[in-house]
Amino acid sequence: MVFDYFYEEQSESYSFYRIPKMLFTEEIFEALSTDAKVLYGLLLDRISLSRENGWLDDAGRVYVYYTIKSVKKSLRCANTKACGLLRELDEFGLIERKKQGLGKPTIIYVKDFTRFRKAELLDSEKQNSVILHTGTLDNRISESNKTEINNTESNKTNPILSGVDKDMDERASYRTYLNAQLDMDIMHERYPYDRETLDAIMNLMLDVICSKRKTIRIAGDDKPVNVVKSQFLKINSMHLEYVMDCMKKNPAKVRNIKQYLLAAIYNAPLTMQSYYQAWVNNDMAEGRI
Repeated sequence: MVFDYFYEEQSESYSFYRIPKMLFTEEIFEALSTDAKVLYGLLLDRISLSRENGWLDDAGRVYVYYTIKSVKKSLRCANTKACGLLRELDEFGLIERKKQGLGKPTIIYVKDFTRFRKAELLDSEKQNSVILHTGTLDNRISESNKTEINNTESNKTNPILSGVDKDMDERASYRTYLNAQLDMDIMHERYPYDRETLDAIMNLMLDVICSKRKTIRIAGDDKPVNVVKSQFLKINSMHLEYVMDCMKKNPAKVRNIKQYLLAAIYNAPLTMQSYYQAWVNNDMAEGRI
């Protein structure tokens, strides 16, 4: 089959799917397969159609419909792979699926990960604006002074310190993200006597998210660190409240609190709804509601 060349007047003649460049350039998405990234682009393309059709939930969030059959047709793949790609995006936190039942198609929320990136950039800009100068913090250094400093020997890079600074910047960026994602200010007000516990949970999450290890042990299983990391990045204030609730209601003595918390945090998105439903069913059975 022979195709023609592109000429200047024809270079914009196609319509395109949008696949965010960050999916291929950011380290956090390295573990995501290329096919899953392509599928995310296809789902992202449906957002505009959903807006036109008024497909919004009660909270004003846009959702899309994209069946297994549609995935198979678009990517020319088998049923198993189509299901696997959707599951991969779901576990990574890039989509959230909600079953409707009664033969209705599953609702898919396509997640906007730019909020995390904006928090990361904001923190980075704040770090860059603070210059250490004669023991004080001063962000009013003129451009000429910056140039002068850059031309001195102080500009020589210590590779060890640079690595430490990079790790600190990364941790600070994720801390900014988690503070917003977990609504830590609100959680501190809600649990005034458990501030240390809340902070400890967030610091544990930071340790995992910033870990350089290849695997993290969760409930006795060694899971790839990127899988655990993506799961932890999905945790919100409701999940955190659920973890706190589990700790208070668990009558058994926990031998390894770190492993208990890691498992509770990791499984929170999967078990929270069932946990509270069980409590409701129990209260109904005993006539309390």
